[in-house]
Amino acid sequence: MKQSPRNRPGRAAALLAALVATAVTCAADTLARSRPFGPRTRDVNDLGNQYVPFHAHLWDLLHGRADGGLLVNWRSGYGSSFLPDLGTYLGSPFALLVGVFPRDGIDLAVYVITVLKTASAGAAMAVLLLSLRPGRWWAAGLLGASYALCGWSVAVASYNPMWLDGLVALPLLCLVGEWTLRRRRPLLGVLVVALAWTANFYTAYMATLAAGLVLLLRLWLTGLPARRRLRTAGRAAATVALGVGLAAPLVTVVYFGTRHAYPGRTVPFRPVSTPDLLARLLPTTYSFGSPALYAGTAALLLALALPFHRAAPRRVRAGWPLLLAAVALSFQWGPTHLVWHAFATPQGSPYRQAFVLCALLVITAWHTLSYGLPDLRALGAAGTLLALLTAVASRSTLMKPVSWAVLALAVAGAAGGLALLRAAETRAPTSAGGTPPTATHLTDSPASRPAATHLSDSPASRPAATHLSDSPASRPASAPRRRTLLAVLALVLLFGGQFGEAMATSFVATRQRFGHMDDYAAWGARQREQAEAVARVDGWPRYRTDPGREQTVGNDPLMVGGQGAQYYSSLTSDVLSRTLTALGGGWTSRGRSVQSLDNAVTDAIFSVGARVHSPMDPHQAYLPQVGGPLSVSREDVPPLVTVRNRPDATPFGPSPYRNQELLLGSRVYTVPRIAVHDDAGRPLGSGRVGSGDALAAPVITADCPAGSQVQLWAPHFSGTARLADRTVFFRSARPRNRAAMEPLGTSPASGRIRIRLTPDRPGSIPQGAVGCLDTVRLHAAVEHLKATGATRVTVSGATVRAELPAGSEGIAVVAAPRIAGWRCATGDGAAVPAKDHHGLIAVPLDGTSTTVTCTFHPPGLRLGTSVGAGSLLTLALLGVLAAVRRRRGTPPPLSLPTRPRERVPGAA
Repeated sequence: MKQSPRNRPGRAAALLAALVATAVTCAADTLARSRPFGPRTRDVNDLGNQYVPFHAHLWDLLHGRADGGLLVNWRSGYGSSFLPDLGTYLGSPFALLVGVFPRDGIDLAVYVITVLKTASAGAAMAVLLLSLRPGRWWAAGLLGASYALCGWSVAVASYNPMWLDGLVALPLLCLVGEWTLRRRRPLLGVLVVALAWTANFYTAYMATLAAGLVLLLRLWLTGLPARRRLRTAGRAAATVALGVGLAAPLVTVVYFGTRHAYPGRTVPFRPVSTPDLLARLLPTTYSFGSPALYAGTAALLLALALPFHRAAPRRVRAGWPLLLAAVALSFQWGPTHLVWHAFATPQGSPYRQAFVLCALLVITAWHTLSYGLPDLRALGAAGTLLALLTAVASRSTLMKPVSWAVLALAVAGAAGGLALLRAAETRAPTSAGGTPPTATHLTDSPASRPAATHLSDSPASRPAATHLSDSPASRPASAPRRRTLLAVLALVLLFGGQFGEAMATSFVATRQRFGHMDDYAAWGARQREQAEAVARVDGWPRYRTDPGREQTVGNDPLMVGGQGAQYYSSLTSDVLSRTLTALGGGWTSRGRSVQSLDNAVTDAIFSVGARVHSPMDPHQAYLPQVGGPLSVSREDVPPLVTVRNRPDATPFGPSPYRNQELLLGSRVYTVPRIAVHDDAGRPLGSGRVGSGDALAAPVITADCPAGSQVQLWAPHFSGTARLADRTVFFRSARPRNRAAMEPLGTSPASGRIRIRLTPDRPGSIPQGAVGCLDTVRLHAAVEHLKATGATRVTVSGATVRAELPAGSEGIAVVAAPRIAGWRCATGDGAAVPAKDHHGLIAVPLDGTSTTVTCTFHPPGLRLGTSVGAGSLLTLALLGVLAAVRRRRGTPPPLSLPTRPRERVPGAA
């Protein structure tokens, strides 16, 4: 099928932007020796802990190998709500591509998806630029690539791939605004909004705000009557409302999931200094807590030149720079900072909206080019502003020697390329009409050339070449050749400069992350052996299999299988985190990354019948390499559903040993008094270790019944603890990390135990830190729970069904956290919200029913489905009404703009 001349420049620009973005990304990773082009892992921070594991779970879902379905994830957190995680991490259509890769190639799959998202963002921006105003297709392609490779993309979103969906969404949503302005593609506009909000509603929200600001400025620039502006704004608001409504089934579930999530930490917003803010506009600068605003030196230079570009209308010269300044200032003010982040202060990087300013920089630069290349006066003014900006930025510690070197080369490439391009166009002879001839070779089609109608008619704005004679005899034979040479040199400088500085910026960001963030090994022999061990003993739902206390990443069960306590998500439920903490569990990320708990009592409570034991991950070389070879232990545990004689309203207390007994329903621990001694053997009343006289080798002493299992609970101790020949590791860094309870072995015949500590930082040992577990009592408690518990348990997706012994009274307890959304019924009775038994699901029994059925419905799903259905119905009715009006020959209503395209002043 033959392409129309009108669409050809846009497709060429999109392809160029995608190719440049892909090439730069891969070249930078090759230079950094990062996977898949080198041995260094890419899995830093949340990329290794969250995104790769969740994509692995999606792979299992797509291939029918997951425990659970779309509503419940039975692998993580002893049963977690999965739909909010799907909407947060896996809502993008790109995520489905993971299914075509092999399971052990999950890291490669996530990398390819990341590159594709980056390339798509560049292509979308290139198309948007040519839609805003006509111009050179290659320039649109280069600026599109600048946007795709902006500092926010390479420094922040590259290890948070879900945010890259916002990078793609912003230019698409701006396109929707253009369609609304021109009364075109109303249905497609709604679908684009819905897709953006489904892919990642968090960054889509920011992108929607940005697109709204762009549309408002466009309306002001068009000079349309006030009534038409209001109608256009109304159509845009209706488009967004319908699109968000279509995405509501996922958006509302994510929203309510955040309402029930563990709160984590609250960080007050502190704006960065002006030097740091300006430094982030320049290449190769990096920091976690400042906005990554780099969008390419050429784009920055062109954006700075717009106020001085006399060929552009005054409103354009004022409007876009003012919008840039207003958005930049909004990043630095607390109230508007909250607006950009959906009124919730981020717990991590505080400038997640920085891609918005990068987009506006690129769009402003395009408007400079679209009115013709700026003259030397405008370029000189832009260079002066850039020099002043750099002078202020030089006071920032973010400016390193490499930054100055790359900046100098980037400025030379951008300024030299633009100057040569200006010289090439200035030398071009003009026709009688005063416009450059079509043989200028810098443009590809009439649609892509900066038309003379967009320029002012004043003599000052006419091409400088008008003084040349039009007669062929007066033209030097070498003039076309010279123009061609200048143009080629200009493009080489522009392409080369952008490629080099973008690659250097990406490379520096990749290497700097390793110095500031934890990194994790990609899929390899360790995970493969763990997965094989889990598969050999997996008995779900008869019992759970825990992949182990010695974690590789924060979501090991998603990577290697099993059904453990371990779970890391922005949506980790409050009830799960608090319950496991009360039982002696540990966590990182201030409570949102809960860890496995290697304890015989909690294994009985949660029906963990098999457990994998591994050595410490050798990739984490800075941690003590303790633990033996990989092994699997088996335990006789109660079923997933047990029966207790009566509810116990006793609240959890400070002792995790007593809290475990509350959930078990039996006394199994002796909790002796302990004594902590300093390095010289003197008693230490404060319990503080790792400082003062207890700096290197403090000791805990206690008396336990002979033959009992010794447990140590020291949530604020970091280092190793040794009893006899067993050494375990505790990791605590308040307030971020909390150490989990650990088993130390069996007490000797004398009952006297000495636990030798080796702290690696100051910490404390609480009174009641040692628990002595009576295994005989525990075995009796387990036998009782087995005898009175469910005779058969089946789990199907989001439903748990248990058959109980006849005459069961009291409460049935399901060994799963009582997260919001569980409803239970006994026999043929109606389902009601599940009760709570110390954080677990509880169902009252009356002695007559022999079955219990619990089903999970994610909070917000019913509301979201209703809103989505209403939006779909509204859209269908408006479509039918528009079709009827077209058939009758009457204009369609303003709420569904389907009339033929109008000519909008200032629009392409």
